[in-house]
Amino acid sequence: MRGAARLPGRLRTAWDRPLTAYYVILGASLLITVLGLVMVYSASQIQALRYGLPSTFYFRKQLLAVAIGAVLLWFAARAPVRLHRALAYPLLLGAVFLMCLVQVPGIGQTVNGNTNWLSIGGPFQLQPSEFGKLALVLWGADLLARKNDRHLLVQWKHLLVPLVPVTVLLLGLIMLGGDMGTTMILTAVLFGMLWLAGAPTRLFAGVLAGALALATLAIATNPNRMGRLHCIAATSPGSDDRCWQAVHGIYALASGGWFGTGLGASVEKWGELPEPHTDFIFAVTGEELGLAGTLSVLALFAALGYAGIRVAGRTEDPFVRFAAGGVTTWITAQAVINIGAVLGLLPIAGVPLPLFSYGGSALLPTMFAIGLLISFARSEPAARAALAVRGRNNSLTGVVRRTMRRRARRRPSGER
Repeated sequence: MRGAARLPGRLRTAWDRPLTAYYVILGASLLITVLGLVMVYSASQIQALRYGLPSTFYFRKQLLAVAIGAVLLWFAARAPVRLHRALAYPLLLGAVFLMCLVQVPGIGQTVNGNTNWLSIGGPFQLQPSEFGKLALVLWGADLLARKNDRHLLVQWKHLLVPLVPVTVLLLGLIMLGGDMGTTMILTAVLFGMLWLAGAPTRLFAGVLAGALALATLAIATNPNRMGRLHCIAATSPGSDDRCWQAVHGIYALASGGWFGTGLGASVEKWGELPEPHTDFIFAVTGEELGLAGTLSVLALFAALGYAGIRVAGRTEDPFVRFAAGGVTTWITAQAVINIGAVLGLLPIAGVPLPLFSYGGSALLPTMFAIGLLISFARSEPAARAALAVRGRNNSLTGVVRRTMRRRARRRPSGER
């Protein structure tokens, strides 16, 4: 009883340690990525065979993307904050240029009705709007940090301009291709950064009302989006099979039970469930790993999001606060939109589950963003001090071990 009473205090003490956020971000993102690789391999085999491809086709492409993403993550985690700030404007200009290039006839590629892709040779395609998320986070954080240093964020015009017009430009370029899901995520990032910047409630409510009005107009004028809205909580595909994907996602989750049918044993991935390795990989996870598997994924995303909030809340650097908050909002909002659609609680938006779903265009900027969080978690004064002490202790331990080995190799003077 006494040990149970002390448990909350021990957990609070462990969470307050300087390196906790660093290890949680690193561990949670690694586990999500590795589990995602396993599920991509399982969920994509039948899809690959249907197109006459090797069963490991999608898995090998995802593994290559993870390898490249690991390099980006390492670079972002090791790069100083001033280098991240220097990347903000080039990345934004590059993302805008590529998104404009997508709309050029003959260059942009249409996938599932959305024109948001560029062909980069062979089977590889690039979705510039995914890099637009990272560009908005870095550029917006740098902009707000500079204005914060000059005490300009108390004025409405400095809060909104040029952050909101540039975000609207990105949203407009994305909506030209018909990608409502990515538009929702960028909007969430904008609101997250305005919230961190201390936007007054009236201003925040006004911008939110304008965004909701535009979203309502975009949905009401598009029959496809209206159809997706009607499929929320659907229990039947309907006479025209409009809700086929939503309903079969629920079927997959319902078939999993507590511990699933077993890895690789999904039935829905055999042609019944569209996009089993991308947008609806969470449904296949629920079918094969059961409620235990899906709750594990949710717990990992919750830990990652909470650690990101801790990094944003504890730093004294305004750029780190805005960037960490933007990245956390981005990953959390995208996970909620994807999982909510699979559960039938939200309309299907066509966005992948971060770090988990198949798709290199989404994985690479997300892994770079995770590297940013790791860098920020390491840059806290207490974390830097703890890492320095740990480095000195490791060096001392190494010296002691080498000395002991040298002494062990010496023979005593009386030994023959």
